[in-house]
Amino acid sequence: RVLCMHGGLSPELQHFDQIRKHQRPVDIPDAGLICDLLWADPERDFVGWAENDRGVSYVFGSDIVTNFLKKHNLDLVCRAHQVVEDGYEFFWEEES
Repeated sequence: RVLCMHGGLSPELQHFDQIRKHQRPVDIPDAGLICDLLWADPERDFVGWAENDRGVSYVFGSDIVTNFLKKHNLDLVCRAHQVVEDGYEFFWEEES
């Protein structure tokens, strides 16, 4: 199972009904769940959550992704926000 999004994860996201309840289209707020789903970024060699240097949303570490995948019975989070040289990139080594 794969979760696809533009940006990243949010510390506010506890269950997918939080996303489903939002009517679309929606104006993007400066903070909160919808903002994070669009603008949060993974950060290499980082643990937990921190404010994003870009001034909006958060950065998050591999521990956040691993816990999120386990909690929601997912295999992968796929995001489109960053351009990479080969067209795709895995931020962390696959765990066994």
